Amino acid sequence: MSVDPMTYEAQFFGFTPQTCMLRIYIAFQDYLFEVMQAVEQVILKKLDGIPDCAISPVQIRKCTEKFLCFMKGRFDNLFGKMEQLFLQLILRIPPNVLLPEDKPQETHPYSEEEFQLLQKEIEQLQEKYKTELCTKHALLAELEEQKIVQAKLKQTLSLFDELENVGRDHGTSDFRESLLFLVQNSRKLHNIRDNVEKEGKRLKIS
Repeated sequence: MSVDPMTYEAQFFGFTPQTCMLRIYIAFQDYLFEVMQAVEQVILKKLDGIPDCAISPVQIRKCTEKFLCFMKGRFDNLFGKMEQLFLQLILRIPPNVLLPEDKPQETHPYSEEEFQLLQKEIEQLQEKYKTELCTKHALLAELEEQKIVQAKLKQTLSLFDELENVGRDHGTSDFRESLLFLVQNSRKLHNIRDNVEKEGKRLKIS
C-alpha cells in the first residue's frame, strides 16, 4: 500500500485513492474465498457419488486451503503492480492542478508531525481491518469443518439407532445386548461359511 498521502486526490474524490484500492483488494479477496468454497462443495458432491472413495472431506479442505494460499500469493503480487498503475495513472491529479478545497489549509495549517501521526493511525487501522478480515475467513473455514463433523456424527448416531432397532426386533432393548447379539450372529454366519467352504473343497476332492 502506497504511503503517499495524495491529499489533492482525496479532496477531489472525497476519499483517498489508497482507500479505494484497499476496498478493491478486499472485494477480490472475498470473491476468491467464495469461489474456492463453491469449488470445494462441488468436489465434495462429486466424491459422494463415488463408491468407496478414499479421499476424505478433511483432505479436500487441506488441499483447498493450500490452493487458496497459492492463489492469494499470486493475486497479491499482481495486485501490487495494478495498484501502482492505478495510483500513478488513473487516480492521480497532475501537480499543476490546484483544487479550490486547498484554500482552507492556508488559514488552518497543520504541521508535518501532526500529518505523520494521522498517516500512521490510518495505516494501523488498515492493518487492523486486514487482520479482522483474515480472522473472518478463518472462522468461516472452521464453521465449514464443524458442519462436516456434525454430518459424520449424525451418520454415526443413525447407525446406532438402526442397531438398537434391530435389537428390539429380536427382543433385546439394551444396546450392549443388541451389539452382543449381532456379534454372535456374525460369528455363526462366519462358522457356516467356513463349513460350506470346507464341504465344497471335500466334494471337489472326492
